[in-house]
Amino acid sequence: MVSVSLALPWRLVVYLVAGVAAGMANGIAGGGTFITFPTMLALGVGALQANVSSTVGVVPSYFGGIRGFRHEIRRHATLVRSLVPACLAGTIVGTALLLLGSPRAFERIIPWLIGTATIVYALSPRITARLAHLDHRHPARRRVLFVGIFLASVYGGYFGAGLGIILLAIMAVALPLDLAELQGLRNLLSLIINVVAAAIFLVRGHLAQEAIYMILIGTLVGGWLGTVVIRRLRPNAVRWLIVAIGALTTIHLAVGA
Repeated sequence: MVSVSLALPWRLVVYLVAGVAAGMANGIAGGGTFITFPTMLALGVGALQANVSSTVGVVPSYFGGIRGFRHEIRRHATLVRSLVPACLAGTIVGTALLLLGSPRAFERIIPWLIGTATIVYALSPRITARLAHLDHRHPARRRVLFVGIFLASVYGGYFGAGLGIILLAIMAVALPLDLAELQGLRNLLSLIINVVAAAIFLVRGHLAQEAIYMILIGTLVGGWLGTVVIRRLRPNAVRWLIVAIGALTTIHLAVGA
């Protein structure tokens, strides 16, 4: 690749720009990994190293979202605490699958996972309307929520691109909350999942050091910018932006699989 031959200063600039773009994507709807991961591949980083490095690099992107939705998150602190064990257990399982299993086998189903989550999220208003007669404490909703969050955490620990879309799809079906509340919870749960995975990957080592530092800076800035953008958009616009990101992500993965 021509890009591999870029001088170090230019590579650092590319990583920084990718980090800002990824941070904005995560601040709006998720999917930032689909910017940082291909960027590292294009600059000659191996697939597994790019995967774990990207997971570590995008962590700061969620801080802006948490700050921007702190009031919504605070209202659901008890719910978040109840979901933490599922996040921890799922993420540990996902990272174990990545580090001990065959990445190629899981890559084949990633487009299906993202595509399904995007469709579910697009249809979530109709689905939740059909479930409106159920009390939000109904066991069916609770099972969907906890099992869904566990499986999303497994995915997040393994690859994580589009994790925010998957979390939003699950919570939109299982929880009777508005979009702002779902966005706040999505940011916090994404942070928990990514921090746990990043901690495991940091212990494992073999990260792309020159990429990590610039992406960390970029995603911190981009995450804040993404939150500013999403606050200025109408809920329906945000919803269809999320669906568009999910659809493009699915096509990108399916073509590259």
